Amino acid sequence: MKFWEKKKGKARLLIGMAVLLSGLTSCGTTAAEPTTLIYGSGDYTRINPAMDEHGEINLLLFNGLTAHNGENEVIPGLAKSWEFDAESCTYTFHLEEGVRWHDGEPFTAEDVKFTIEAIMNPENGSENAPNYEDVEKITVVDDTTVTFTLTAPNVAFLDYMTMPVLPKHLLEGEDMQESAFFRAPVGTGPYRLESWEVGQAIVLAKNETYFRGAPHIDRVIFKIVTDDNARAVQMESGELDLALLTPAAARSFADRDGYVCYEMETSDYRGILFNFRNTYWTENRDIIPAICYAIDREAITAAVLLGQGIPAYGPLQRNRYNNEAVEHYDYDPKKAREVLETAGCVMGEDGFYERNGEKLAFVISVGAGDQVRLDIAQAAAQQIREIGIDCTVEIPSQVDWGGQMAYLIGWGSPFDADDHTYKVFGTDKGANYSGYSNALVDQYLTQARRSDDDKVRAAAYDRFQEELAKDPAYAFICYVDANYVADASIRGISADTVMGHHGVGIFWNIAEWTME
Repeated sequence: MKFWEKKKGKARLLIGMAVLLSGLTSCGTTAAEPTTLIYGSGDYTRINPAMDEHGEINLLLFNGLTAHNGENEVIPGLAKSWEFDAESCTYTFHLEEGVRWHDGEPFTAEDVKFTIEAIMNPENGSENAPNYEDVEKITVVDDTTVTFTLTAPNVAFLDYMTMPVLPKHLLEGEDMQESAFFRAPVGTGPYRLESWEVGQAIVLAKNETYFRGAPHIDRVIFKIVTDDNARAVQMESGELDLALLTPAAARSFADRDGYVCYEMETSDYRGILFNFRNTYWTENRDIIPAICYAIDREAITAAVLLGQGIPAYGPLQRNRYNNEAVEHYDYDPKKAREVLETAGCVMGEDGFYERNGEKLAFVISVGAGDQVRLDIAQAAAQQIREIGIDCTVEIPSQVDWGGQMAYLIGWGSPFDADDHTYKVFGTDKGANYSGYSNALVDQYLTQARRSDDDKVRAAAYDRFQEELAKDPAYAFICYVDANYVADASIRGISADTVMGHHGVGIFWNIAEWTME
């Protein structure tokens, strides 16, 4: 992690939205005035941590039974302690007493049982369900004690109990995908929802009765700024106090008075997801290694990320179980063409290979608003065209996971190696958006999650990574750093914490932050 700071204050601009003008002030306040932090956020159509992942706002509104500290270690959350009985494969959690939901109702073990069972229910379609598929029974012993009995060990289980707990009294009987609750969420976290102007801003006020002590900053506003370039402009103008920017935009703030720039390491990788539900890859799966060899990862990391990241060859490079010895698919256009020609492809008159009379061509889809992903995809597509595959890039109005040909995907977790592997690459798992299926990958991932023996896990993850390299689900490209720029008045950001996917994790200790 690198950071630079200039301490001279910068001018502030008022945000021109009525919902944000109701007596709120931003940085540059006196000690007696309320403090407000304005964060440049992506958009939210709902806040539903049980069904979705990666919502940065979740850490402010909710708590799990466990939590992660700045070293990404498991620590107590709503559970003050726990025990594990290996013989019965049962976890017993002892909950904090006196915790209340933002609406004043008491938090109890029934809320815990309700939340995890809702995630496990296949009718609810949660991408988090694979994390709990070993749970056989959840028992409420009393209001402050709950047990989980598993059919098989899951060494990542305590990591997964960081899942935000939801209130049973507000969600029982509700549709867990469509309930209005997810646009007016109630949690136990350090902040509560004050207002939400759709597409504009989500205003959070501090929870004065937070069980770990009220936060120091009075309000946090998630101002919706979906475009990377617009976010940089608003950081420049003083409309934002904190934002995740592109490497190029963040660099422009490095020597500026009044800003702190954080270049934070992440476990967040980018790659080309091949949609195996699309018949194109049923017929052409064997050319995927050629695509992997065609990508100059070093050049993309240098040109797009400005060196703020590393070339990627697998999903565990920032994990202690990484297998450095697997095939990296280092840039080798000659080898890429050899793979194509061995597969029976022949060069056409237009400079692109053909197979069975059809030109080799595919489209990479990219989500709107993410300039870095778009730049990565365009650079990779150009390199793939250079070895004879007609690869293009599109930004669809809506992602079609079942129908698209390929997608510039991102995943990666700073926590246990099971996270973002088992449910991402396992057959028919909740976050396997590629439709990838490999029996050996399934076998090795299951072996790894079921053993607490480090040698057994290391061997299983080695084999998993070797098999994934032989039969790629993705063409891995790079790991990206998280380039946060903050107003210099903000104190308490944990600069050395390894961030997760989408740079998520910076708010893990938000209750301790101050604005001077």
